[in-house]
Amino acid sequence: MAPEARIKTLLKTSATALCAGAVALSSFSLGAEAARRHYRNHHHHHRHHPPQLPAAPLRALPYPQLPLPFEISGAQYLPLAWADVKGWDDDDHLAAYKTFRASCRSINAQNGAAEVKNGEAKALAGSLNEPCQAAKALDLTDEAKAKSFFEENFTPLRISRLGEPAGFVTGYYEPVLEGSRTQTEIYNVPVYRRPSNLFVRGYKQDSLSLPNKGPVYRKIGRRKLVPYYDRGEIEDGKIAGRGLEIAWLKDPTDLLFAQIQGSARIKFDDGSSVRLNYDAYNGYPYTAVGRILIERGIIPKEEMSMQKIREWMAQNPDGAKELRRANRAYIFFREVNLSDKDEAVGAQGIPLTAGRSIAVDKSLHVYGTPFFIEGELPIDSERAKTPFRRLMIAQDTGSAIIGPARADLFFGAGQEAGRVSGRLRHPMHFVMLVPKGLDPSARAARLPVPDPRPSEKIAKLFPQTDPAKATSKPAAVAGAMDSKNETVAIAGPVPLPVPRPAIEPASEPQRPVKKRPPRQQ
Repeated sequence: MAPEARIKTLLKTSATALCAGAVALSSFSLGAEAARRHYRNHHHHHRHHPPQLPAAPLRALPYPQLPLPFEISGAQYLPLAWADVKGWDDDDHLAAYKTFRASCRSINAQNGAAEVKNGEAKALAGSLNEPCQAAKALDLTDEAKAKSFFEENFTPLRISRLGEPAGFVTGYYEPVLEGSRTQTEIYNVPVYRRPSNLFVRGYKQDSLSLPNKGPVYRKIGRRKLVPYYDRGEIEDGKIAGRGLEIAWLKDPTDLLFAQIQGSARIKFDDGSSVRLNYDAYNGYPYTAVGRILIERGIIPKEEMSMQKIREWMAQNPDGAKELRRANRAYIFFREVNLSDKDEAVGAQGIPLTAGRSIAVDKSLHVYGTPFFIEGELPIDSERAKTPFRRLMIAQDTGSAIIGPARADLFFGAGQEAGRVSGRLRHPMHFVMLVPKGLDPSARAARLPVPDPRPSEKIAKLFPQTDPAKATSKPAAVAGAMDSKNETVAIAGPVPLPVPRPAIEPASEPQRPVKKRPPRQQ
């Protein structure tokens, strides 16, 4: 046979064999098992048998879809060892335990019922019952035992927004303001309770708990609903004279910051006081006035604080009015029965703990969840970098607190708490403590491990093509065969074969293959 004809025949035969091999090897590790069976079938009559290799376990492809223990939308998480949690050993775990135990009183009172959202039980809510039941019987007074309690009942999980290395914190506090029970020339800024014509779909108008997100309507007659009044309309008197005034303040900036914080103490001339908590809002999204001042170049971002905003508003009353109305959201309050010794009540329904309570995104997290927050904050002074490594408990929420690693740190009541919290706008690392009943690493251990990656040599011999770009034409033979090594380059979407185990050394060393680039189809 002529050399040219012989080459064509060999090319055809090799292409056919390789295409058939591609089909056999398309199941990843199943191909490795097929190779072992092929060797045993064809070499069982040899005098010297190689040692038997253990068969690779067969995989179900695609990989099984195991349900996750819990899912937090838009978040990424990484299981940690306690030794990897920076600053964990140095915290006051007993103080954190007492705050967690206060949350547990509310959780235990629910009789183990998991919170429900969109018809599905939130797994994390139910799992907190176990550590809370354990805490119920442990009135700890020892720091080491409190630390052991968290380590024995929880697993640390680093959490952040998808694609971001850290979370973000701000601070809040309870303002203490001077006020009057009646309107005077000095005290003429009303603090309103919830109006009776404020309506939220799915809730009764006298419901004790209304959402702090979503549309809010003004009910006209029996059926007509229109958006509720915004801040400017309310300041202009749209709901005045209806008996909704709880008290009167002397500065609209005081009211704005009380609304931003969500609570306030108002002290009267006769020595009495009233405690106010968030009750409802008017349905408009919160707009940060500080961000507006930064965008307008009025206050540099690195100097922004609540005190800076107050100073600017005091010096620019006309600008302050326009700035307030840029935030169309408006908060309505309710009176709470608390003494001056008690802290403000959070959305979980229990008094907050200064330095240990945080507000989180209620749509993603569950009240009572511990978070270890680590980083540096300007606590000692405006430019200080005070180490902050503290276990905090989620007990509150806020309309501006959005995201999986976003928290508002509660610092207590009064001017000093206000100065500290007003300086906070900083990235921090978040470690969420997950009850061991939902340990994600235990679930991850059941996931199959991917097959070994092919060697670089095999990958070069069988280049891959993006399946989305692959054509329906059969693969074309693009290279020439070496008469000794019978190496052929295939162009097209051929699956990578799993290399056959090295059972015995080759009978002779292989020569280097001179390869040509694949021909374009």
